Amino acid sequence: MIKVLMRSIREYKKPSILTPLLVTGEVILECIIPFVLANLVNDIKAGCSLGEIAEYGVALLLMALLSLFFGAAAGSTCAAASCGFARNLRKDMFYKIQSYSFQNIDKFSVSSLVTRLTTDVTNVQLAYMMIIRGAIRSPLMLVFSFVMGFVMGGKMALIYLVTVPILGIGLILVTRTTMPIFRRVFRKYDALNSSVQENIRSMRVVKAYVREDYEKKKFGVAADNVRKDFTRAERILAINHPLMQFCIYIGMIFVLTFGSYTVITSRGLDLDVGQMSSLLTYSFQILQSLMLLSMIFVMITMAIESAERITEVLNEESTLQNPENPVMEVKDGSIDFDHVSFKYSQQAERMALSHIDLHIRSGEIIGIIGGTGSSKSSLIQLIPRLYDATEGTVKVGGVDVRDYDMEVLRNQVAVVLQKNELFSGSIKENLRWGNPDATDEQLEEACRLSQADEFIQQFPMKYDTHIEQGGTNVSGGQKQRLCIARALLKKPKILILDDSTSAVDTRTDALIRQAFRQFIPETTKLIIAQRISSVQDADRIIVMENGTINAIGTHEELLKTNAIYQEVYYSQNKAGDQDVE
Repeated sequence: MIKVLMRSIREYKKPSILTPLLVTGEVILECIIPFVLANLVNDIKAGCSLGEIAEYGVALLLMALLSLFFGAAAGSTCAAASCGFARNLRKDMFYKIQSYSFQNIDKFSVSSLVTRLTTDVTNVQLAYMMIIRGAIRSPLMLVFSFVMGFVMGGKMALIYLVTVPILGIGLILVTRTTMPIFRRVFRKYDALNSSVQENIRSMRVVKAYVREDYEKKKFGVAADNVRKDFTRAERILAINHPLMQFCIYIGMIFVLTFGSYTVITSRGLDLDVGQMSSLLTYSFQILQSLMLLSMIFVMITMAIESAERITEVLNEESTLQNPENPVMEVKDGSIDFDHVSFKYSQQAERMALSHIDLHIRSGEIIGIIGGTGSSKSSLIQLIPRLYDATEGTVKVGGVDVRDYDMEVLRNQVAVVLQKNELFSGSIKENLRWGNPDATDEQLEEACRLSQADEFIQQFPMKYDTHIEQGGTNVSGGQKQRLCIARALLKKPKILILDDSTSAVDTRTDALIRQAFRQFIPETTKLIIAQRISSVQDADRIIVMENGTINAIGTHEELLKTNAIYQEVYYSQNKAGDQDVE
């Protein structure tokens, strides 16, 4: 885990190394100052001159200024190192997530990945800051203060050798108790974020059904679960402070009692006033060190679980990998499914697709019809290799999709998914997701093909119109047409529309299909639809049922021979033929 996280330090190695060095200098000076003060007190008692006192004063001032410089410099380098480390960590995780397949995303869930990129990285950042500064300063201060205390106070300093192990045993017991709790807490954080994400994404539905109170209660339950576990963990961690205070004050009581007794009874021979004052100073330094160690301990306890969760993301390998010598050109838009079966995970009990044999010629228009859950979307997701077939092979242009470079393949297979998204930015910026180098004329041509140009021209800013995140300021039909235009700009050899004209009227739907047939005849077009009118003029129509191909044929053939197709057709047209082109 540590090795994986250390890879994200990179260009921040220098401040990460400088910080402990600067802290070491600061600690050494802070431990020398009480020693010099003790000698000053003893020399004053012995009757030294003002000149000697002035020399002591100058030396103490220089040491204080140098200690201040080391401390300030350590703070600066520590901030640079920890913030830079967190930035790299988020960057590495985000880049890693970009390489994930849908199967990897399904494994973690979106809300869990968001928590890991935010809360978990923040926890690790704070822990790293504590480690390179506080975790260096505190042990050094503890050791140096104890050594100097032993030099100044002799055997009296041995009291700390008794109290420190007691504190250490207590901290170990607390760690073993709280770690499982923090593990549960972060899983519940994921659930909490999932609740928030789902609520915000579905806010229109929530308000339409007046379910705000229900959502509030659901969120309240998730938040309360996090609160309960955190409260329990914090109560256990709170034991650190009183345990530490107990150990320290026992030591200070011993020093004050027996130190004063020794000074008085020995008349300063065994322990002088200066030594006694420096011994008290070292006692306070030990107190501060243990207090900081306690804080570091709490932070690291929380961060360990976060670090493990981050490491899981960084170590996760995509279930889809490029071959060693990938094919870098897609010859044409032909598609072949040879004895293909597919399930979404190894643990799934049943196949989403079973025994698919399908051969599509380049340039064909293929319609796909089927009821909900018939695995229409599962079928088309194997073509651009969003998932790999569990059994059999899927070929594009006569080559197994697993033999292609994935970027090359996906650039030639444009998919307008059922839940396509628009991003915040202008219409032009959204369209250029399909082709970053597209000219304004190419953008307009693609929009004319997708029947989007007409409504874009009605906007005051036309193609410079700002689109809100998720496309919330355009209608469903407008959003679908923009997504189709975006896909067309890729100039793909295969165009897949996954129910992506469901929000447009039948006239616009027909115009889009007509434009496809006339202007991109060489592109293979697969159209998944619920409406018969959207696919009836296709070269062939595939009827799917329960993850299998029930029938393949033209509209006229299926209308005569296939019961499923007949049922869908007549149910949609029982009131007349107004929906049929």
